Amino acid sequence: MRIAMIGSGYVGLVSGACFSDFGHSVVCVDRDRSKIEALEAGEMPIYEPGLKQIVERNVRDGRLSFSTDLQTSIDGAEAVFIAVGTPSRRGDGHADLSYVYSAAADVARAATGPLVVVTKSTVPVGTGDEVERIVRETRPDIQLDVASNPEFLREGAAIEDFKHPDRIVAGVESERAREVLSAIYRPLALNGLPMVFVERRTAEMIKYAANAFPAVKITFINEIADLCDATGANVQDVARGIGLDRRIGSKFLHAGPGYGGSCFPKDTLALVKTGQDYAAPLRIVETVVSVNDQRKRAMGRKIIAACGGSVRGKTIALLGLTFKPNTDDMREAPSLAIVQALLDAGASVRGYDPEGIEQAKSLLPDIEFAASAYDCVKGAHAVALVTEWDEFRALDLGHVSKLLAEPVLVDLRNVYPVGEAERYGLRYVSIGRPRQS
Repeated sequence: MRIAMIGSGYVGLVSGACFSDFGHSVVCVDRDRSKIEALEAGEMPIYEPGLKQIVERNVRDGRLSFSTDLQTSIDGAEAVFIAVGTPSRRGDGHADLSYVYSAAADVARAATGPLVVVTKSTVPVGTGDEVERIVRETRPDIQLDVASNPEFLREGAAIEDFKHPDRIVAGVESERAREVLSAIYRPLALNGLPMVFVERRTAEMIKYAANAFPAVKITFINEIADLCDATGANVQDVARGIGLDRRIGSKFLHAGPGYGGSCFPKDTLALVKTGQDYAAPLRIVETVVSVNDQRKRAMGRKIIAACGGSVRGKTIALLGLTFKPNTDDMREAPSLAIVQALLDAGASVRGYDPEGIEQAKSLLPDIEFAASAYDCVKGAHAVALVTEWDEFRALDLGHVSKLLAEPVLVDLRNVYPVGEAERYGLRYVSIGRPRQS
């Protein structure tokens, strides 16, 4: 099938590349000419393992292309996916849908024949209704069916998630939309993958609910970790003990500095706002948002406490700046609040991240950046492990201890076993785990 993908950011580029890998003919469209030129030159605008190889292969084989020309791109297409950003709107926290609505109007104006317009962006309930109104008012002379097909991609594992998903959700209001989406996803359906067809509003709600629930689990185990700190229990053992219960499951039960990224923060906030708008407040999610925001800065205070209660005039090294490993995404990363708390307390901060430094430079202009983990640690009065990149899981702790001006290691991801760091003379602080006597 011929598909046009409007937006060549994270969701659009990954989806377009994977669709082309299924054998479809895909063109990714973006208004940003510099981004399109970079893609045509083989340069990826994001870091995602395996993406560059898939893009290069399908460009070479003629199934994937890039363009700024919407009219040409959708000519002959059977489906157009809208995969533009829906950031939190300044002032009220609602999802900013202006890019979605603008794209819908542009597609309708450029359409030359029947199309299925599919919203891939994460949007609040009812957005598809407004998209349908826009396209039909813009082009009443052409059959334009509107569907919702939310994505469930984890940054750092997006290719695997797209090609081997738990399910595909499609919100449709017409038989034609159902047929087109069934044909697009046939390569996955042939393997017995569940394809869940629901009404459009239900699909939109599924996406928000799917993001809110893991956020609830993350925040729950983080608060349990605080209680473990206070009582002497071990949060990792607690997580294992409850995670083996099949009603609960083990995923998202890893204590840490709070969730971040492009999805959980904005989507939980948007869900809260939707609940308020419909007079059906989601008190649990409201609390999750509040607790998560507070936790990130609390991790800065945890580092300060580990340094004896004051970091004024001291240098603190942070290992890992992105919100999670295997991505360069700095959006809502815990490191942002941690750095600010340390700077406010009079510390100097030095950071290192395997992929996120370029993104971090514009967001953290007041810190120093190092070229490696050991360069970051050298001469610092404490080191905090903020993001659990693989290269931080087997640091030479003896070497780290010698490089530090003061032997303090704050492990905000519980990467190292309790007791291991102490053997190298390090004062070790983790989350929700008692120190060995």
